[in-house]
Amino acid sequence: MLGSTHGTLTSGLRARVVACGDEARSAAVHGTTAAATRAPGAPGAATADAAAAGAGAPADGSADLDVSGRPLSSPVPDLDRFFRPESVAVVGASDTEGRPNTGITRQLIAWAERVGARLHPVHPSRESVFGLPCAPTLADLPEQVDLAVLLVKDPLPLIDQLADCKVRFAVAFASGFAETGEEGAAAQARLAAAVASTDSGLRLLGPNTNLNAFEEFRDDLDGPAIALITQSGHQGRPVFSLQQIGVRLSHWAPTGNEADLETADFISYFSQQPEVGAIAAYIEGLKDGRSFLLAADRAARNGVPVVAVKVGRTETGARTAASHTGKLTGADDVADAAMRQFGVIRVDGLDELQDTAALLARARKPKADGVAVYSISGGTGAHFADLATAAGLHLPTLNAAKQAELHDWIPEYLNVANPIDNGGHPVGDWRGRKIIDAILADPAVGVLICPITGPFPPMSDKLAQDLADAAEATDKLVCVVWGSPVGTEAAYRETLLGSSRLATFRTFGNCITAVRAYLEHHRFAAAYRSPFDEAPRTPSPSFRKAQALMRPGEQLSEHSAKQLLRAYGIRVPREQLVTSAAASVRSAAQVGYPVVMKASGPQLAHKTELGLVKVGLTSASQVRDAYRELTDIAAYEDIPLDGVLVCQMVARGVEMVVGAGHDALFGPTVTVGLGGVLVEILGDAAVRVPPFGESDARAMLAELRGHPLLEGVRGAPPADVDALVEVILRVQRMALELGDVLSELDINPLMVLPRGQGAVALDALAVCR
Repeated sequence: MLGSTHGTLTSGLRARVVACGDEARSAAVHGTTAAATRAPGAPGAATADAAAAGAGAPADGSADLDVSGRPLSSPVPDLDRFFRPESVAVVGASDTEGRPNTGITRQLIAWAERVGARLHPVHPSRESVFGLPCAPTLADLPEQVDLAVLLVKDPLPLIDQLADCKVRFAVAFASGFAETGEEGAAAQARLAAAVASTDSGLRLLGPNTNLNAFEEFRDDLDGPAIALITQSGHQGRPVFSLQQIGVRLSHWAPTGNEADLETADFISYFSQQPEVGAIAAYIEGLKDGRSFLLAADRAARNGVPVVAVKVGRTETGARTAASHTGKLTGADDVADAAMRQFGVIRVDGLDELQDTAALLARARKPKADGVAVYSISGGTGAHFADLATAAGLHLPTLNAAKQAELHDWIPEYLNVANPIDNGGHPVGDWRGRKIIDAILADPAVGVLICPITGPFPPMSDKLAQDLADAAEATDKLVCVVWGSPVGTEAAYRETLLGSSRLATFRTFGNCITAVRAYLEHHRFAAAYRSPFDEAPRTPSPSFRKAQALMRPGEQLSEHSAKQLLRAYGIRVPREQLVTSAAASVRSAAQVGYPVVMKASGPQLAHKTELGLVKVGLTSASQVRDAYRELTDIAAYEDIPLDGVLVCQMVARGVEMVVGAGHDALFGPTVTVGLGGVLVEILGDAAVRVPPFGESDARAMLAELRGHPLLEGVRGAPPADVDALVEVILRVQRMALELGDVLSELDINPLMVLPRGQGAVALDALAVCR
């Protein structure tokens, strides 16, 4: 759990410091402008009032902000009248054949009829459009409208008119904004500012959006639906097409450049709609990191899974995405970590997006984590089981009694331990259904997967029907992989797709990806506790001490950086800063031999490579000589020093690195990994975005390839993981409170001693903004 007003959390005998926070928006949050400022360097330098109306906001209506001034809640926009308006205006409507606006107008008229809305064309030089009376301006409309669709090149001049007419929503199709470069970005900023400055509650979708929100959705499908969000309309087509195979879709939000309404708004709204079982999103960039996390948090609280393709894994993808929508992609490892923290399921392909979202929308909660693989071929079962196990799925070995039961219908020589091989023939008669029911009756099995690599009628027809019938009769998930590339077989089109309880896939990989996501989502949802609820709201006592150490625009010396760590309760070695050989000898005696001596200066980052570190010094003469050698090297290299550190030599342990950084999209970040001089080469690190608590800090360690080193290998004792977690949380608090003045912090190495002995920061680098 996150901490008290000072951000401290007591666990056992240790006092833990928990930090949380994110980069404040400098412009607008959900269309409202920043409302409060603070003195430079104090927590909350750029606050916003957008959270005031959100869930969890204080009862007095004041903004609910964390210690850095960033919102801890956000309002859910009421988009009912966007998706189901009573009246619609089409500005720039046309019925002249061959003009782009004509086709759009025709589609909007058809959509308005389907949703029961009255549509009013608006055009200054037309009396009617498609037989409908045409108003010359918005002010001339016969009634107040809920939604205005703007088929004009520049929507900016219309914003004041829309506000005056109390229009609730507008859609701007026009392109040529942030996706085109600096000039377009400036035009988009003016558009966003105009919308935000209105006091009518106007909300804008776009610019650079399309007609996807006004598509024709099937209304003959039942069950939980998928709500779709895309920043590129064409990328949503595969998910939208799921309706053709019986999967219900309820909404499609094409967010475009997100000058006002953004992906986060639609996630928040969709997660509260009773018909939505899952949210599928195609994301090229995010408008604001904190608003996205708050929306993901709301979906997690409501138990609604969010499945997303997020572009930007490579430099090429990030660059292309930015040019398409004009939004930041952020560092991909940070975005990936942020999504994982808040339960957003990230997939790579549009086929994975559709299959995973469809499964999560329609499947009930799992009864168990165990997966049983059942096939007519030992080879197929072995292949699928191998892939599933490699992906982290748990295939429990069926107990002896269950195996004996299965062998009542399956020849004794076939393996039924899991995967279960029936040899083929039993699926063609009465035995097939009994085998399936027996597997599903095992309490260790929560998911049954039957891969069918190709049709072999009539046996495959009977198998498909048995699986469909069993799925209807059980509360467990039954999945089928139909591997035929044809896809026109009756067993597939009619039996498998005709069942709303079966989950049918076309590839092994997509089935495994979806099932893993399904199980992980429900584990996550069951354990989820929002870190925003208990985020610290006032500065810790450490803040003022640390603030005095900051030097704007400079890198702190190691000595000053360690003072910064001390201010936040992070242990450093006994050490003294000296400026003479004689003083170094006196200090060594006080610190205690053996000692380490290091040059200390604001321009030093990699001392070892320059020979500016001396270890294992055991006598006064060695200390005196080391002092002279260190200062001579620094003078030769023209490196200014603030002195030489005489340090306690700490016992060996596991060398780790813990650091704080800043992401352009999400703000403060915290990283942990294997440390020492090879940190860049090993590249073994995990990252998190505040806010997070102790469980996430421990999860970071579990992600490291080198995690076994902390458990003790080759006779080494287990490391003090509790102390390491404490340091991670204290660094998080530093990143939060000092984010406006601290650009970068690296503790490397952090020596994690054997269990119960703590962790010591042997070196530190801090760069001020």
